[in-house]
Amino acid sequence: MKKILLLIFSVALLSGFNIHKAYTQVSASVTAHATAEVIEALTAEEQTAMSFGKFTAGNGGVVILTPEGIRTATEVKLSGGAATSGKFFLTGQYEALVSITLPALPVILYNSVSSKTMEVIDWVSVPPAGLGAGKLEKGALAVNVGASLKVGNIEANPVGLYNGTYEITFAYN
Repeated sequence: MKKILLLIFSVALLSGFNIHKAYTQVSASVTAHATAEVIEALTAEEQTAMSFGKFTAGNGGVVILTPEGIRTATEVKLSGGAATSGKFFLTGQYEALVSITLPALPVILYNSVSSKTMEVIDWVSVPPAGLGAGKLEKGALAVNVGASLKVGNIEANPVGLYNGTYEITFAYN
């Protein structure tokens, strides 16, 4: 009987009866997608230089220039001359958000004759500085910048023209 069972079992195996092992899947792969979009370069142009206008130093004080170009003073007598806020024009990607970074430290203006200095502080802008502060409506944005000028007495800031440069950073978000 044992021989018959062994013979039946052997015939079943040889005739195609298969015993399958269970396999578990230990990995999987997928095809993923990546994209990139090239946009217009952001450009910025100074249209109007910032000018605190003319004033007399007296005992010193502060000249305040708003982004809208309004000039006021404390302890300093304003005496004409065109005061203008800094005006910038940006172009770039349609409807993109732009960050505005103003000087964090005082900017120094130098007297062209005596090398005496004045400090420009308290920078402000319209639109205000910050992350995503401006939007390039139809691909363009006007930015106006104001600040305060610390003026010393007549010895610290003698008569003459004072000038210097400052940097503003505009960046896409």
